[in-house]
Amino acid sequence: MKFQTHHDIQAPIDYVFQRATNFDNYERQALRHGAHVVRLDAGGPVTVGSAWDVAFTYRGKDRQLRATITELQAPSDLAIETVVKGLTSHAKVTFLALSQQTTRVDVTISLGAKSLSARLLLQSLKLAKSTLNGRFRKRVKEQLRAIEADYQSGRGASS
Repeated sequence: MKFQTHHDIQAPIDYVFQRATNFDNYERQALRHGAHVVRLDAGGPVTVGSAWDVAFTYRGKDRQLRATITELQAPSDLAIETVVKGLTSHAKVTFLALSQQTTRVDVTISLGAKSLSARLLLQSLKLAKSTLNGRFRKRVKEQLRAIEADYQSGRGASS
């Protein structure tokens, strides 16, 4: 199953890429929401192969997630693979400079199943695909608008 969207925002590609790849910020967000996050590589700059184990509770059940950077090519490409109990996802984010101050961000997430329970979950998700796709697009748009607002308010214009 695949979800896909793209949005254009008024911020330079380098700024958008830097904000989208601020993994320390994502770790802090997950910790604030009660997750336990462990970076598996030595720390330092994030590169291809950097990975995190994340433990969290969702709908009353404890979950384990592993996220691995599979592609990181500044300022144009980012790909992350995640695995949660037989359910895999591959997220690909492409950044394209339309002008010096406008960036198009394409986001594609492909879901796959490696177990029977994951296949059953995926099948039920397919029934709600239009609703889930709407939520996905809305969430991506909110994240990108926040980046754009930060840049335009001057918090990022000097970065």
